[in-house]
Amino acid sequence: MLIIAGIARGREIRVALRERARALGAVAKALWRVGDLDLARNKDARGKCLKKAASGVSERLPAPPTMPCSLSWLVAPFFAAFLLSGCAGRRPISSAPPLAPPPGPSAQQSPTRTAPFVPGIFVEEGIASWYGVPFHGRRAADGEIFDMNSLVAAHRTLPFGSILRVTNLNNGKDVQVRVIDRGPFVGDRILDLARAAAQAIDMLGTGTARVRIELLSGPNPAVGNFTVQVGAFADRANAERLRDQLLARYQPIFVQDYDSPTGHFFRVRVGRVPSAEAAQQLATQLRTSEGFQTFVMRLDAPNDLGLQ
Repeated sequence: MLIIAGIARGREIRVALRERARALGAVAKALWRVGDLDLARNKDARGKCLKKAASGVSERLPAPPTMPCSLSWLVAPFFAAFLLSGCAGRRPISSAPPLAPPPGPSAQQSPTRTAPFVPGIFVEEGIASWYGVPFHGRRAADGEIFDMNSLVAAHRTLPFGSILRVTNLNNGKDVQVRVIDRGPFVGDRILDLARAAAQAIDMLGTGTARVRIELLSGPNPAVGNFTVQVGAFADRANAERLRDQLLARYQPIFVQDYDSPTGHFFRVRVGRVPSAEAAQQLATQLRTSEGFQTFVMRLDAPNDLGLQ
């Protein structure tokens, strides 16, 4: 709009200048006519003077006026003043576009994610696996029904309801999951993903993948009680026998029964400590001195203690 207004303003100026130029031309013609008339008079006077001189009559004539020269000096400043008066009242028109307004918040800006109570408090790397059938449709450790087509996961120590970002370190793909279950209990694995979550980071075919876990939001993972699982038995008597062997060196020791899709098991758990770090130290001691395969576990409810 400013450019169009500038063009219109320029046209107005040009029209005004043309009108003033025509007026100036008329004035100049009138002045030159006066000059021509005076010049003719001067010629007549000079002719008379020459005739008198020829007849021996001496007569001093006044110096003839130099009207044409004086007119040239008058016209030039008059013309300059005329042009200046025509432009003095005009302001220069800028054709530059208006400055862009400061950028506002982007409409596509992603919404702020609920931050954890302490940013970056929990980051873990290790091997993840996935599970589906025969656990699909069964009750998870937090009490809800496990759906293998949802973005959920099992972790041994993070509180239920924790939101995690899981990144497949082999391909960079990531997914967000919610912790609803406990596990895994195989080797050095740190996380079990529902089938849908595993598919999202392209690890269905491999079965396992090295991942990075980042806690995005949820309850404080440092608050709670922890224990160390040292065995799981299908026969309750074997679980109680192991408990009795360890009671002389470690207390308390609990036996917890667990109904899984593959059968009923009795888990033996040692100790009850107020931090995951203390539980990890206890697990290292039990592994090195007793030779157990150990898993640090969160105690979620009083019934997790089982039978002492």
